[in-house]
Amino acid sequence: MTLALARKYRPRSFSEIVGQEHVVKALANALDQRRLHHAWLLAGTRGVGKTTLARILAKALNCETGVSSTPCGTCAACADIDSGRFVDLLELDAASNTQVDNMRDLLESALYAPTAGRFKVYIIDEVHMLSRSAFNAMLKTLEEPPEHVKFILATTDPQKIPVTVLSRCLQFNLKQIPAPQIRDQLVKVLEREAVPFDALAPALLARAAQGSMRDALSLLDQAIAHGGGKVQEAAVRDMLGAVDRSYLIDLLRALAGGDARGFIAEADRMAARGLSFDAALEELATVLHRLALAQTVPDAISEDEPHRAELLELAARFAPEDVQLMYQIALHGRRDLELAPDAYGGFTMTLLRMHAFRPVAEAGGGTAAPVAPAGETAAPQGAASSRAAADTTDWRSLIGQIKLGGMARMLAEHCEFRRLDGATMELAVPEAHRHLVEKAYTDKLQSALEERLGRRIRLHIAIGGGENTPAAQEDRERRERFDRAVQSIDADPFVRELVENFDARIVDSSIKPIG
Repeated sequence: MTLALARKYRPRSFSEIVGQEHVVKALANALDQRRLHHAWLLAGTRGVGKTTLARILAKALNCETGVSSTPCGTCAACADIDSGRFVDLLELDAASNTQVDNMRDLLESALYAPTAGRFKVYIIDEVHMLSRSAFNAMLKTLEEPPEHVKFILATTDPQKIPVTVLSRCLQFNLKQIPAPQIRDQLVKVLEREAVPFDALAPALLARAAQGSMRDALSLLDQAIAHGGGKVQEAAVRDMLGAVDRSYLIDLLRALAGGDARGFIAEADRMAARGLSFDAALEELATVLHRLALAQTVPDAISEDEPHRAELLELAARFAPEDVQLMYQIALHGRRDLELAPDAYGGFTMTLLRMHAFRPVAEAGGGTAAPVAPAGETAAPQGAASSRAAADTTDWRSLIGQIKLGGMARMLAEHCEFRRLDGATMELAVPEAHRHLVEKAYTDKLQSALEERLGRRIRLHIAIGGGENTPAAQEDRERRERFDRAVQSIDADPFVRELVENFDARIVDSSIKPIG
């Protein structure tokens, strides 16, 4: 019978452990120096090697060649531990043995000397699931343990373990394994198994495993079956519901060019293929992260990076603050996806939000005029009219005329105009938005204002106050429109008849103001 890859390639020595070098080094030093504590606690998320480390530690303590960080792996004790037959190694799953009676039985057996080994080793998995009375029963043994007993506790949630127990254990925190290390391990496994594979497929599986080597190997097993003995990129993407990055590259090109028709067309192509929009937003955030790296630390984009040329091209087309803003919008869009009317609508609304916060496009060296709402006159153009707007506390009109985008645009919209005294312009930002007051953003705002006003100014932004910002004004107007819409619905004769005669109820959240 063929073993699952997660079992077949389970590490049997410290040297085979991947991604937990800090823990391996500490345990190896303790073993080699004979500094043997009576209780260890291994904490970490699923599939990162807690139980595997515990079993290797049990071998290191009981190997017939002596206590060391390099158990032989061939003696009777090592072989029996590997096969799960060692009589002095007891493994308890606390998730299904939570009661105090189970713990008392286990602790009573601890009083007796080991039968075959040097130490009796107790591995208690998911120890945080024990009841309080079971923890209390364990505490007495942890305080005064017999010399021949060693406890190795494993948990995914150390915060649920009583501090009285934690204080009696050496605690080691296992980290999620980085995707590149998981990918390299998957490549080694594929080569040993002589399974043909595409170069990008292991990286996709490694990312999907989210730091868990066990999950990665299980996914690899699934991918081999899915691909009929091969691990191909297209099949893996299909299996994982992952999105081909080329869609997102084309989509970002359209965003960079302000081509709304283009990026909506890309979204339509993705919908036609039945691709997951949740996965698309996750991958889009990943691509934006790579763009930010390319802009800040170009060397971080290695020569063998998939779509490297396209990433560098896009990095040059976006301003760094726009990439940061789009990254945040992608994260929020993914979080809000389940609240959207449908996944397509949530995805395209996220793209439209990115588009809306891009800088106003220039035409022939000038700044495009703002579009006036229906029934209103567009803001006047030229430095004189802008200066007049500033000189009278019409801040909202002024910032509607300046060329600004990204986080600097958000800063302007969350500023309240205080006064313009000579060359000094004073603004105020509410405490809740103080994070926007960064030099990079204030410098861009000042430059845009100087360009529009036609003179040099000194910008001073105070923290606190700032209730009458353009953003706050817009929010109030939106609420007023909503209140008027609710009043209009309440006063509608047909609606009142439905409420009075058919016990109908108006759901306010379903009301959408028009205009």
